[in-house]
Amino acid sequence: MDYNPVILVLVLAQTACGLVLPMQKGNEMPLLQREHYNMVNEAYTEKFLDMDLDHFNYEQPTTFKLRYLVSDKYWTKGVGPILFYTGNEGDITSFWDNTGFVFELAQKMNGLIVFAEHRYYGKSLPFGDESFHPNNIGYLSIEQALADFAILITKLKSDYQAEMCHVLAFGGSYGGMLSGYMRYKYPHLVTAAVASSAPFVTIAGGRKRSEFFQTVTQTFSKADARCPGLVQEAFGQMDKLFNNGVIGRRMLEGLFKFCPDQMTNPTIEKHAIGWARNAFTLLAMMDYPYPTNFMVPLPGNPVNLACTMMSEAGTAIEGLANVTNLLYGSSEKCHNTYNEYVECSDPTGCGTGPANPPWDYQACTEMVLPGGSNNVTDMFPPLQFTLPMRNHYCARRFGLSSSRQDWLATQFWGSLGDISHASRIIFPNGDLDPWYPGGVLENLSEDLIAVRVEGGAHHLDLRASNPADPASVVKARETIFEHLTTWMAHSEWDRIKLKWHKTA
Repeated sequence: MDYNPVILVLVLAQTACGLVLPMQKGNEMPLLQREHYNMVNEAYTEKFLDMDLDHFNYEQPTTFKLRYLVSDKYWTKGVGPILFYTGNEGDITSFWDNTGFVFELAQKMNGLIVFAEHRYYGKSLPFGDESFHPNNIGYLSIEQALADFAILITKLKSDYQAEMCHVLAFGGSYGGMLSGYMRYKYPHLVTAAVASSAPFVTIAGGRKRSEFFQTVTQTFSKADARCPGLVQEAFGQMDKLFNNGVIGRRMLEGLFKFCPDQMTNPTIEKHAIGWARNAFTLLAMMDYPYPTNFMVPLPGNPVNLACTMMSEAGTAIEGLANVTNLLYGSSEKCHNTYNEYVECSDPTGCGTGPANPPWDYQACTEMVLPGGSNNVTDMFPPLQFTLPMRNHYCARRFGLSSSRQDWLATQFWGSLGDISHASRIIFPNGDLDPWYPGGVLENLSEDLIAVRVEGGAHHLDLRASNPADPASVVKARETIFEHLTTWMAHSEWDRIKLKWHKTA
């Protein structure tokens, strides 16, 4: 028997009174499609460097091959700076494809472009297919990754006769944290850093873990003040259908095109809620003003589109189904929510591809990711993820007997007061980005510069310039360029003074 979703939802509403993707490799896309998504069209040379597996154990001579991408197309040899992207949780080619601002700076500065891959991601797998085995994954840490980058920079300076060239570090999100950390830990190698959309304070455990989904809600509210209420209503209807037995679950199967064999799984209701919530999370992060293909192919201003879908649907739950199709795709095939969204130690998502295990491990060790949703400060159903729940999950997933949730604040400065001891770092943050509250939002000194990108999503400032860019991101890029060039000039003058002092 076929059931009409509108009728059944209305019936349930009446009786109630009585009672989250692997990235596509951009270099394999046709040129026209790449341009459509505002992706970089620049060739690179792929290189590998033999890297120590453990930089902090002199009894471990084992090495692995760390991948990095290079372009000297715009470089004035021995003069221009090295623009060094600190690779984050994914294949480095994806960041090459989606970080066009670095190439624009290279043209202006005559710079050498280098994108370094993070160990345990992409092709930089120390143990190949066995890299994520419990006996092998322990060499994955921020400290080891930073040491990789430091050794690579030193090698680049030698190989390219660039000993006197400045190094400018760039990164977005976790990569932005790494660019800032490089300036903290290796200031003799890195002249300055751009740490875009980098939630330093949140990840170190210095902010409320409920803020993330609250900020997602605020992003949708900015698009349409009615939107969060409609989303809440839709999840409420979803809950009623899940609790209406076989009929309700068949209705959900039809509305969302759920694959039938998963509907009897005892965790399906909780998982489906997380799956649907993840759609809103990624739409908020990728709310760029033009079409992109960073995590998934999306049209421009996807949050506005999602809110329109919610408001124009016959029922709120139909709008919710349309929004999930916007993120996960609406092909004739059914949605297997367990394949499309994998639960992990990061409630904002670990992805579904090869980057999932290493990011899951990092979220279980040094980094404290956000908590769950609560339906009080956010628009989503209560879906808790407390620190004890995190510890229990990580013990089961990786056999970890304890968490290092306090280590990051000690090792990499967990408060604005700590960060104020650094220098020459720019912190751009878009106010549409769910990670926004955990970043550096105010200037901490004359050379620790916060740049607010009004109307900007997750590290929009690092993407290539586009006619649809808001004026705020155009200004942000100008500010970044001005500070970097000023700091390089001052640093060069300091070198001249030091040389004069030594020879005087």
